[in-house]
Amino acid sequence: MIAKTIRTCFPIAAAAVSDKSEDINKLNVFPVPDGDTGTNMSLTLASVVKELASLPADADMEAIAAAITHGSLMGARGNSGVITSQILRGVAEGLIGATDPVSSADIAAALRRSVKVAFKAVRKPVEGTILTVLRDISTRADACEKARDSVEETLDAIVVEAYESVARTPDLLPVLKENGVVDSGAFGFAIFLENFVAAALGRSTVKVEDFSATFDAQSAREDALAQVKIEANDDWEGSEYRYCNEFLFKADAPFDEDECLAFLASMGDCELLVGSYPDYKIHVHSNTPNLVLEHMLQLGQIYEVFIHNMDMESAERTAKIHEDQDDAPAAPAKPLGYVAVAAGSGEAEILRSLGVDVVVSGGQTMNPSTADLLDAVNQVNAEAVIILPDNGNIRMAAEAAASACEDKRVAVVPTKTVPQAFSALFAVLPDSSLEDAVAAMTEAIDEVRDGEVTTAVRDSSAADGSPIHAGDVMGIVSGSIEVVGSDVKQVTLECIDRMQQEEEGDSLTILAGADLSDEDFEDLIAAIEDAQPDLEIDSHRGEQPLYPVIFSIE
Repeated sequence: MIAKTIRTCFPIAAAAVSDKSEDINKLNVFPVPDGDTGTNMSLTLASVVKELASLPADADMEAIAAAITHGSLMGARGNSGVITSQILRGVAEGLIGATDPVSSADIAAALRRSVKVAFKAVRKPVEGTILTVLRDISTRADACEKARDSVEETLDAIVVEAYESVARTPDLLPVLKENGVVDSGAFGFAIFLENFVAAALGRSTVKVEDFSATFDAQSAREDALAQVKIEANDDWEGSEYRYCNEFLFKADAPFDEDECLAFLASMGDCELLVGSYPDYKIHVHSNTPNLVLEHMLQLGQIYEVFIHNMDMESAERTAKIHEDQDDAPAAPAKPLGYVAVAAGSGEAEILRSLGVDVVVSGGQTMNPSTADLLDAVNQVNAEAVIILPDNGNIRMAAEAAASACEDKRVAVVPTKTVPQAFSALFAVLPDSSLEDAVAAMTEAIDEVRDGEVTTAVRDSSAADGSPIHAGDVMGIVSGSIEVVGSDVKQVTLECIDRMQQEEEGDSLTILAGADLSDEDFEDLIAAIEDAQPDLEIDSHRGEQPLYPVIFSIE
C-alpha cells in the first residue's frame, strides 16, 4: 500500500514543483543569486520519477527506497538538488520498515531518519534553509506521534508547519530579509510536500495560488507567500567563488570521505559529497574546477560533469526579473492608502498589520523630511493617501508633503503618538472615502490620552516647576512632564494612576522600548494589573529607542 502510494503521489508532487520552478528560481538569493534552485530541484525530482517508472508493478518498499535513493543521487543538480536527494533518501530509508497501512509513528520515524541523513551530508548547515524546514516538520511529526494523531491529522500538520517554517526563514537568514524573500529551496520543498500530501489523501492537486481549494495549510501558506516578493538583486557583489562544480563520481576503491570533503572545502564552499561506495555525487563552489576534477581523477572516474558560471547566471536572473517587471501590468490603484511614521520595528510591524502601506522610519530625534514622506506617499498604489505623522514635530513636514503631491489626494491626520495611530486605523470603516476616513480617525484620536516614559538628558523643570536633573526618569502625559522619578516602573504606574484619576479609561495600550527587557516588561505589566484591575491591557514590543515605555488610555 505505501509503495503504491509513493509511486502514485511522487510524480504529482514533482510536477507541481516543475510548474513553479521559474518562480522558485527568481526567489533564489542564497547561497548565491544564480536563479537555478527551482530548475535543480525539478530535475532532481524528475530523475526519481523516471527511476520509479522503471520498477515492476509489484515493487516493494525496499525497491522503492532504492530507486528514490539512486534516482535522486544520479539526477541531483546544484546545492539544492543534492540536499533534496538526501532528504528523499532519508525518508525512503525510514519507510522501509513501516507498517501497512502507515501510521503517524512511521511518518515521524521517517522524518527523523531524513533529518539525520540530510544534516550529515552538509558540513555547515545554515538556518533559514530547506534543512530548517525539514527539522521543523520532523519536530511537528514527533508531537503528532506523541498526541496519537491520525495519519491524516499528522500529514496536514506537517504541511502547515512546512509553510510556517518557510515564512520564518527571513528571520533566520539575513540575506533573505535584505532581499524581501523566503528561502527558495524551502519554498520548493513545501510545494512538493503539500502536493504529495494532497494526492496521498485523495484531494485534488493544489495550486499554490488557489487558496480557496486548500485545507488547513491556508493561513500558513498565506504567511509564507506574503514574503515571496521576487526582486532583482542589482547590488549583489558576487560570491568569492565563480564556478559551481558538480559531477558524478565512481570510486576505484574505498577512500577517506572526510579527507575528500576537507579537500573540497579547501577549494571553495558549499561542498557536498553524498552517496556510498562506489557511487557518489560531488558539489562545490570553486574558482579552480580543474583542480577539483584532477584531484578526484586520482581516486576514480568522473562523469556527467556540470560547471556553471554563477556570475553569469546571477546576471541572467536579474535581467529576467527586470523583464518580467517591465512586462507586468500595473495593479489597479485602491481607493485609500496609508503612510505612517514609526521609530521601532515592533511599532512598524503593528502598523502594517493594521493596513499601513508604507512605514517611514522616524521619531522624536530622527524626524523624516518632507521629501521622505512624499516619496512614501508616491510608493502607495492608491487614489488617496492619509499620512499619520505620529509625532508633533513631524506634522508640518507631513502637511508639506501632502501639499506637494500632485498625482493623488493626500490628507494628514495629526497623530502625535503611535498608539494614537492604532486607534485611528481601527476607526476607519471599509470603503470609506478620504473625507469620511479623516473625520473618523480625527475623532478617534481625540479620545486617546497618551503617555511616554523617558530619561532626561539635561536639567530642566517639570510641569509643576519641580527640578529635573539629567538622568531622571520622566513621565510625560499629553506632552507635559507630570512625573519625575528614578524608576521606569514606578514612573509608569504613577502616570497611569494620575490619568485614571483624572478620567477613568477602559483599555490601556502599552509598548515596550528597545531598552526595556522582556523580563522587566512582564514585571511592569503585572504591576499595572495589580494596581489597575479594571483596566484591559494590550501589550506589545514596540522596540522604539529612547522611550522604554509608550502607552495610551481610552
